[in-house]
Amino acid sequence: MGDKNSITVQILGRDYQIACSPEEEEALKLSASYLNKQMEQVKKHGSTLGFEKIAIMTALNISHELLKSSQKANDSKSDAQDFLSHLEKKNRIGSAKLPSVRNLSPSLPPLSEWAIM
Repeated sequence: MGDKNSITVQILGRDYQIACSPEEEEALKLSASYLNKQMEQVKKHGSTLGFEKIAIMTALNISHELLKSSQKANDSKSDAQDFLSHLEKKNRIGSAKLPSVRNLSPSLPPLSEWAIM
């Protein structure tokens, strides 16, 4: 796990050597590809921006995406917890309204009185 590979990634036409473990190599390549695409988009919309400003704008955009996704996940988790609480409450109320099994038993004949015909 201590072994590191040197991976070359290209971002906006520039090569960067990045060290990573073999297990993380594919994730690094995907991340670099995503970053490059996002930076290309920023460059396209602000073609006069320098490399540093493109990088800052891209970092802000990606941070914003991450925060929105995180908030959406938290909202979904909260909604799921609320729904489960609602179901548990309904289950408790429903269980309280159901007659117990002991109350149903006297209306059934004992097993010894049943016969297969």
